Amino acid sequence: MKSFASLILALALILTLTACAGTPAASVPPSAPESPAPPSAPPAESPSQSETVSSGAPEKTGKTLRVAALKGPTAMGMVKLMDDAANGVTANDYQFTLAGSPDEIVGSIIQGEFDIAAVPTNLAATLYNKTQGKIQLMALNTLGVLYVVEAGDTIQSIGDLAGRTVYSTGKGSTPEFALNYVLEQNGLAGQVTVEYKTEHAELAALLSQGQADVALLPQPFVTTALAQNDKLRVALDLTQEWDKAAQGASQLTMGCIIAQRSFLEENAAAAAAFLAEYEASVAFVTDPANLDAAAALVVREGILPKEPVAKAALPHCAITFLSGEEMKKTASGFLKVLCDADPKAVGGTLPDEGLYYLG
Repeated sequence: MKSFASLILALALILTLTACAGTPAASVPPSAPESPAPPSAPPAESPSQSETVSSGAPEKTGKTLRVAALKGPTAMGMVKLMDDAANGVTANDYQFTLAGSPDEIVGSIIQGEFDIAAVPTNLAATLYNKTQGKIQLMALNTLGVLYVVEAGDTIQSIGDLAGRTVYSTGKGSTPEFALNYVLEQNGLAGQVTVEYKTEHAELAALLSQGQADVALLPQPFVTTALAQNDKLRVALDLTQEWDKAAQGASQLTMGCIIAQRSFLEENAAAAAAFLAEYEASVAFVTDPANLDAAAALVVREGILPKEPVAKAALPHCAITFLSGEEMKKTASGFLKVLCDADPKAVGGTLPDEGLYYLG
């Protein structure tokens, strides 16, 4: 009898367990369709692949580029590249040097201490001739940014400069030769006294302090001077005067990117990465939507002292990016005009096509 009772109890327990296992979840109505099974998880990525995807950083070239630029539009176009490099999100690694004038870096360029440099466009031709072709032109980065600024209202046309003293920077580089060309084409050669200062910032300070009446200045220093002295005004746009004088034969191009030929020949991938990263930096800086961020970077890199000045100046700095055949066409026309007017402006002779790096 005891055995029969035990058997009945065991059968009851089995039926209870079976019923519990088959009971549907109370939260799912009997008529509700079943949810599809979740997709299987993708295979795990290797750590290196996962890091690359999450960071968005490009594949590293393993090269560290030594880059020099001038404290003006040539460096302003680079500020996003500088920031990206500092954050480790560039294909190349970079060491940047900023200078106040071309004289500070010319010797180092000739000695090969910089792989890449941003310099006045005519200086590219001069260095190409001086080094027997060891320097090449990679890109144009700044168009016309020169203005005649005066304290007063006496200069309404280029002819009004006759008999005046004009203070300027850039002796031996684009500002000097561009001004001379415009004066020559307007019959003013020998009628204007030009006194040169070493740095743009120095001249802007003299102008804003009333120690210079008329000056030829590039942006962003024009904006700096105007912000500090409300008696100053922009009298002439030298780009417009150049266009009138050249009659369509050329375009005023103030700044460019040069590189050591040996660097370009030995590091084609790093050179291509630089051009792409620099072009992206120019696109960022010249996008009106990025004006606040770009101005902050310009101040952080010590190019200009205050963000309101940087914001006011950036849209007028003619920052650009031209490479390849477009660069060659624009630069060659400009250099020919300079050479025809004064061969020493380009180092004595018009450079041959070896000047141009076409990638």
